[in-house]
Amino acid sequence: MNYNEAHKSHRIGWLRAAVLGANDGIVSTASLIVGVAAADVGRGDIILAGVAGLVAGAMSMAAGEYVSVSSQADTENADLELEQHHLENDREFELDELAQIYRERGLDPDLALQVAQQLMDYDALGAHARDELGIFERVRARPVQAAFSSAATFTIGAAMPLLTAIIAPETRIIPLVAASSLVFLAVLGGLAARAGGAPVLVGAVRVTFWGTLAMALTALVGRSFGVAF
Repeated sequence: MNYNEAHKSHRIGWLRAAVLGANDGIVSTASLIVGVAAADVGRGDIILAGVAGLVAGAMSMAAGEYVSVSSQADTENADLELEQHHLENDREFELDELAQIYRERGLDPDLALQVAQQLMDYDALGAHARDELGIFERVRARPVQAAFSSAATFTIGAAMPLLTAIIAPETRIIPLVAASSLVFLAVLGGLAARAGGAPVLVGAVRVTFWGTLAMALTALVGRSFGVAF
């Protein structure tokens, strides 16, 4: 029988950054537009606030992701350097350590030692990275990829409510931006859940809920203070 196992874990890195960027772009920009519009200002001020939010948000997402993922990458590299040092200076201890890991996973002592020896002969650092440190190449931290992915998807997400505000009648900006943004969020949540192998409805509902809450709160602030911020 031929099995085609379509695993999803290799998508973790870029999927997380992309979903976070697009979701934040939609929620923050739509909330900003709704909040400013609720203060009874003109379309020009609303669009200016939306554009400023898009640019600032995209740069913030890129910088935040880069710094965060770089920290993770630095930690991984430091661990790998330390492990390489141990392998060069006490290979027998590292062999026993790897064999112990396999014994704890259910292999008998002789087989565990044999497997550890063969894997270390093939790629000692790779074996310890995977089985001792839990570092896998397909999910390793990639700062530049995460930064660009977050910035690009934030921009795409933010552009949706911004374009809605541009083309909507001035008196209908708030309901149209809010409604369209919730649709965008539901679609995004569903697509992200599908790409990650999770239930589509659950993914759609959870991002829509938080988007609704964010826009409601900013509309309340804008209405209460009556000023653009």
